[in-house]
Amino acid sequence: MNKLPAIDRYIARLIFFPMVGTLVLSAMLLVLEKMLRLFDFVATEGGPVSVVWRMLANLIPEYLSLGIPIGLMLGILLAFRRLATSSELDVLKGVGMSFGRLMRMPYVYAVGLAALNLAIVGFIQPYARYAYEGLQFELRSGALGASIKVGEFTRLGERMTLRIEESYNEGRSLRGIFVRGEQRDGQRVSATASRGQFLATDDPETIILRLSQGVLIHESPKFAVPRVLTFDNHDLPIPLPRIEAFRLRGGADREMTIPELFVAGKDRRQSEQTRLESRANFHFRIVEVMSMFLIPLIAVALAVPPKRSTSSLGVFLSIVLLVTQHKINQYAEDLGARGAVDPLIALWVPFLLFAALAIWMYYTIAHVPGGQPIGALERVAAKGAERLRGLVRLFQRERRPG
Repeated sequence: MNKLPAIDRYIARLIFFPMVGTLVLSAMLLVLEKMLRLFDFVATEGGPVSVVWRMLANLIPEYLSLGIPIGLMLGILLAFRRLATSSELDVLKGVGMSFGRLMRMPYVYAVGLAALNLAIVGFIQPYARYAYEGLQFELRSGALGASIKVGEFTRLGERMTLRIEESYNEGRSLRGIFVRGEQRDGQRVSATASRGQFLATDDPETIILRLSQGVLIHESPKFAVPRVLTFDNHDLPIPLPRIEAFRLRGGADREMTIPELFVAGKDRRQSEQTRLESRANFHFRIVEVMSMFLIPLIAVALAVPPKRSTSSLGVFLSIVLLVTQHKINQYAEDLGARGAVDPLIALWVPFLLFAALAIWMYYTIAHVPGGQPIGALERVAAKGAERLRGLVRLFQRERRPG
């Protein structure tokens, strides 16, 4: 037996679909924008294309932490806007349903998504960010098996240069090969071959370049004339460059979990700058999560347009408020990390002001008869739209022949 009242199920359904749609759309836009830059970065470093998808997967938690508040805001706002414009909200209020009663499902969503966002920004995102930085490091160091670029001279270590005209079967089959190596005693070996392939050896620090149908030139201070040798097959050992191990997690505050940030902010063994950065990032994450509990109040206040109006100004303002509050938090975190303002004050004073604004807007729409938090803006927008329509009609009349 379903114990959830029908009105709650109805509101939950109205919120769910626009919320999920907004979340998916915002995440896709952020991923597409980043994907283009990652393809360019991976191509420049000569890495395999598959690493792009691994890097994007590690960025998804960060994008979800940005998309969840927007999805929650628009989900609640569009649901209550539909109730208001279809007069269902008036009917519900007429049968004794207060705004406080109708806020039950929005806060169910807010609590659940706030817990999810806390898990993401507090624990999942730091590990994903560390994995993303590790992939970048491996690309730059060559640990991901960066491909040799066709038609370009490629340095293999400090004393070997390789150039390949053509590459097939994902680099397993090579054509038009030139290779030149130098030794510390001044000897030099140059070789050209029509075909070649790389082979693994028992030594993980060495690979074999097997050349076929080529010419080898051996130069040495001991030789008056370079020695020239033609061959059908020749194995050339190539020492792989040593790859520096990637640093441990925690090299940046974005890679630390919330408990780790709290401990680092109190640790007297750390430098003053490190403690400030850790405290600022700790309060930034907590404030971002706590702000989600204010979203239902703002969304409902902006969802209800004035009577006999279908203005969408509230939708626009909701996005502006969210983005502005997020940017203020980022600026406050920067101030706290630099020591200009104590991180506790820098992050929580703007949050309290934002909370006061949200409570005032909700109180106005819910408890003031005929209250409209953005009534003045709605009237200005309506007059502006009317003047714009008048100018368009005037322009059309002037262009009309005769």
